[in-house]
Amino acid sequence: MGVVLDPLTGHEAYVGRLSIPYLTKSGVVDLRFRALADEEPRYMGLSGATTRLYNVNAFFRATSYICICEGEIDTITLDTVCNLPAVGVPGVNNWKKHYTRLLADFDNVFLFADGDQAGNEFAKSLSREISGLTVIHMPEGEDVNSMYRQEGPEYFTNKIASVRG
Repeated sequence: MGVVLDPLTGHEAYVGRLSIPYLTKSGVVDLRFRALADEEPRYMGLSGATTRLYNVNAFFRATSYICICEGEIDTITLDTVCNLPAVGVPGVNNWKKHYTRLLADFDNVFLFADGDQAGNEFAKSLSREISGLTVIHMPEGEDVNSMYRQEGPEYFTNKIASVRG
């Protein structure tokens, strides 16, 4: 990860944006670019890139449970900062049916749904698809990253612990 300062030819539109690599065991398979200031579009992707789950390496270190977030930044916060294995969907409309099969071997799947209408709809949709999904709704207007800044990592570990017993 890093900020684009000296872009490759044709990538000038990404200057000043955070470059977020999509890593797999075989290396970088995609890049997304996030605005650092309050500008639109907030996220940009490479032309012709296929939408995929972010942080798939979490599947290899997760044991009995895994978390799902909306967006790369929330996934980084939950997985790296809070040390909870997490994958991310780059926007609720980018969920693909075959992702469900990737979650089949986990005893628990936790969805940390953003506190907005899109997060609520995403939670409803995934609840129909994933057997035993536990939805943890963020407060209205909040997401994983904002709740981490307000409450710290214990907020999330306590949410999971209260469900897992």
